[in-house]
Formats: sequence, C-alpha cells, structure tokens
Amino acid sequence: MTRTASRLVHDAEGLNTAIWPTPTDDFITPADRFFTRSHAPTPVIDPRVWRLDVTGLVERPIMLTLDDLLRRYPAREVTSTMVCAGLRRSEFLRLGPLPGELPWGPEPVSTGRWGGIALGDLLRDVGIRPEARHVEFVGLDCVERMGARFGFGGSIDLEKALSPEVLLASRLNGEPLPPDHGFPVRAVVPGWTGARSVKWLGRIVLTPEPSENYFQRKAYRVQRELNPLDPRDVTSGVALTEVPLNAVIVDPQPDGVVRAGRVRVRGWAMGAGGRQVTALEVSADGGELWMPARCLDEAVPWAWVFWDAVLDLAPGPHTLVARAVDRAGTTQPAALQDTWNVRGYSNNAWHRVTVLAE
Repeated sequence: MTRTASRLVHDAEGLNTAIWPTPTDDFITPADRFFTRSHAPTPVIDPRVWRLDVTGLVERPIMLTLDDLLRRYPAREVTSTMVCAGLRRSEFLRLGPLPGELPWGPEPVSTGRWGGIALGDLLRDVGIRPEARHVEFVGLDCVERMGARFGFGGSIDLEKALSPEVLLASRLNGEPLPPDHGFPVRAVVPGWTGARSVKWLGRIVLTPEPSENYFQRKAYRVQRELNPLDPRDVTSGVALTEVPLNAVIVDPQPDGVVRAGRVRVRGWAMGAGGRQVTALEVSADGGELWMPARCLDEAVPWAWVFWDAVLDLAPGPHTLVARAVDRAGTTQPAALQDTWNVRGYSNNAWHRVTVLAE
C-alpha cells in the first residue's frame, strides 16, 4: 500500500518542510517538491541591486552584479542531490531526546539540475593567495543566535571549492532559483551536506582557517560525547563535510499494512560524497538473510539512484532492511547506536521499516 505524498512541516513558521513519501518516479525533483530548510525567514532580494563581494585572501577583491557574474564566466550545470544534515534524525529519538532539533525523518532530500557558474572559475580569476585554505560563504538572511544577528554561513576547503562540480547557482531545473532555495544565487556543493550549500549568497571570503560562522563553529558538527554542562554543545565535534553513504526505504511505509506474498520494496541510495553505489541489498527478516536489489537508473555523479526489490512476505510482522556499498567499498553501520551523535546528524545506519503482511 502506497500513501499519497504530502508536505510535512516541522516548524511553526513553515520554513522546514519536505514531501513524504519521497517521490521515486522523477529522478529530478520538481522545484515545487524540493524540501526546504532555513534558520530564518526567506530574505526579499532585488536582483538589480544584489551584489556578490569576493574578498579575503585573493589577489584582486571584486564586487559583482548578477549580470557580471553570469556574463563573465562560462555557464555550467550539474545534477546533484541535496541532503539535509538531519536526514533520518527521528530514528535517534528511540535512543533518547535530542533537545532543540527538528525531528526529520527520511524526507529532506531532493535532486536538481543546478545551473550557474563554476566557483573555481571565479576564484582563479580573482587570484588565490598562497595562504588561502578555505572558502567561506555568507548568506543575506538574518539569523539570531546568542544575542547576535548575522547571515547563515559556512566554509569548504579550497580543494573542494576548486572542483568543477561546485557551483554558484542561479537556476534550478532550468528556471531562476525560487526564493526559498536561494534566489538570486546560492552555493551548490555536490556530495557535501546541504548546510554548506549556503543560500542567498552575499559574500565569499578566502581564509586560512575554517569559517568562524556559528553554523560552522558551533553547529553542524558530529560530536559523540555529551557535554553535561550543555547538552547541545558540539564545539569539540568534527565539522560536517561529505554526505555519508545511505540507502532509504520509501515504500512500503513504516508501520504499514501490505498484502502477504510478493511485495515490491522501493527506495533511493547515494554513495559517500556522491560516489557511485555499486551494491544494494534488502532483507525481510531484520538483516539475517539478504537479497540483491535492482538499481533503476544509470549512475549519475553526485546524485541518488532509485532501486527496487521484490520480497516474499509471509503473513505476520516483518522488519524490512536496506543497505548499500559504494565504489570506494564504504559500507553502512548496522546499528543505530553506532551512528548516534549529540545533534542527530548524518544517520546512515541500516534503514529499517516494520510492516505487517496480511
């Protein structure tokens, strides 16, 4: 039984939403079905007065208009899956509360055709000083944390920034970026957590060290030891970078009822850092016996792949499980406890769905 997809809303302001079940008919997610994730209201930006300030450890600091940006550098396009750092966080709630965190399930993930210019083309044009090691993005939204107001931001290392897939994107699926997705320009960092693909981009700064922005320094970090004085503190953790290998069951639904016999199981998978998935397996008995699943799409760098398998389910309860391997030989942790962390980021334990066959 497949439930009709609907948009789940995870906050009172309606800033953090996603379609569930994840549609598995469209490899490219229509823009109006993309998940949304923001820490402040969407800013209203006039593209005629928008400017991008490129500064820091560069030879020739520059301030670009939108026309400058799009006319000065070659147009690029990349198909990439955007994954929220909180994907599958709700499963961690079985182990205990996660104060202050949104209870995302497996829904905040979408794939788009991003168009714009390569970040590397811009950086090479302005000249990179030898001491530069990181590229910081700062958005034009207004977030308030710890008594201060600032734009959401974060950084990536220079090597990744110069990779040809990293874009300053102005288009999604052939159309201008919708306001909720970063209009007029956002960073798109394929294979990395969505938190580093900063929206409503206003400033790029080359630095010797990672960004000091709150969302790089004090959030979006994996820390496995709880600070007893502050249960949300993750400053001693490791900053999120690559999206981990994951395989997710989309259909049947958790706690669903299916007809006993041959049951089609469907889902998506994505390799660590966007690498190709080379093997997919599913189990009908909690992970004791496994059978191969079938990939339904040709491999596309930086993007998910849809898969399916047919399982023979006897009447009664079943725990369906999915796992994957990518081309680097990366595997997923079997137990939820093995991937737990203080803020519930990057859950990629074997995905389990309990159903009842009748």
